[in-house]
Amino acid sequence: MSFRDLNLNNALYNALDDLGFTNPTPIQEQAFGLVASGKDVVGIAQTGTGKTFAYMLPILRDLKFSKQDNPRVLILVPTRELVVQVVEEIEKLAKYINTRVLGVYGGVNINRQKEEVGQGLDIIVATPGRVFDLAMSHVLQLKSIQKVVIDEVDVMLDLGFRHQLLNLFDIMPERRQNIMFSATMTEDVDELINEFFVTPQKVTVAVSGTPLENISQHRYDVPNFYTKVNLLNHILSDKETYNKVLIFVAYKKMTDTLFEKLDENFKEELCVIHSNKTQNYRLRSIEQFREGANRILVATDVMARGLDIDNVSHVINFDTPHYPENYMHRIGRTGRAERTGESLLLSTKEEQEYIDEIEKLMEMRIPLLELPETVEISTELLEEERPQIKERNNPVKRKKKTLGDSFHEKKEKNKKENLGGSYRAKIAAKYKKPQTRGDKNYNKRNKKK
Repeated sequence: MSFRDLNLNNALYNALDDLGFTNPTPIQEQAFGLVASGKDVVGIAQTGTGKTFAYMLPILRDLKFSKQDNPRVLILVPTRELVVQVVEEIEKLAKYINTRVLGVYGGVNINRQKEEVGQGLDIIVATPGRVFDLAMSHVLQLKSIQKVVIDEVDVMLDLGFRHQLLNLFDIMPERRQNIMFSATMTEDVDELINEFFVTPQKVTVAVSGTPLENISQHRYDVPNFYTKVNLLNHILSDKETYNKVLIFVAYKKMTDTLFEKLDENFKEELCVIHSNKTQNYRLRSIEQFREGANRILVATDVMARGLDIDNVSHVINFDTPHYPENYMHRIGRTGRAERTGESLLLSTKEEQEYIDEIEKLMEMRIPLLELPETVEISTELLEEERPQIKERNNPVKRKKKTLGDSFHEKKEKNKKENLGGSYRAKIAAKYKKPQTRGDKNYNKRNKKK
């Protein structure tokens, strides 16, 4: 099947020809008719399968020219980088269409975005928090929204955007088309569908856990962090083979540490991204990596979802993700658009249980490679890798008390139960004592007797 079979208009055909695209991906082919029908749609597709075009082609085909200021299409994505990317993809498709597109996200001056919104637009691409802030300021009116697209909804819920999503649904028109795309189906996603979608049409293509056939996967057993660094230095020295490499690291602190170590050898070839970096720094790093100015990008999982960077030759997992789905999203950064790609996984003995979960999800074994002889096995350990030393005679720690020879049972007279108020009442009645020290009337009554 080709794009010519999808009944598009000439403006979209010309844009696709400029991009060099002739055949739709499976998700684009199967979702087109459902989205074009105007019904609510839920698409489950692995990252890297062309979901953005899957919903934008039918939306742009049916989006009529209008001079109204309020947007008619709202596209929600979880991260700032995805906002920028989706806007770029829409602009490519709408090259020959008079369509106004704006991307908004947090971390930048909201007043500038208010000015841009006020100039009028047709499609707004946004993170949930920022679009809700704009709506609450009454600068952005959502009363004309006809279609809502929620892309990477599972990530959005993981990042804590559920509250903003619910609020947005409440202030938008009830009569609208809801379109949702996700790589994984979770209980939270299913609950959202049941609450707001009306008899949604579902399409499932290459669900998360299905290994992409065009990605070659291998792994190394590596004892510790510094040996991993030595292995990376060895691998990355082959600049011809490893010409565009994305390295994933689990934690921000570890990402910075690895960047510093690799910077000793690769300097200008290297860039880094994680959530503590400023927005401008992150966008600049992505652009430099995309254009080839930097050959190596070290990143946390903020880069694992949705971002589309062409011709990534290798994805290297510096550590093993705790959740097997994250591994699938990571390796999905290579082998995109039907190209071939390669993935390497560096794992320690402690990470073996996570490998078992990944292989169970994919229903395949990841081939194990032997460490090259030239790679030095380091004995140096990070603080997190060092064995915990237990202090035997720590005066701060209290020892548990044990019953010694001096322990003896209470005498019978000391075992009596404290009966509280009722017991005091019985004693007062027996010995005719005042109920309280100040009960003078009681004492007077007793004297008269």
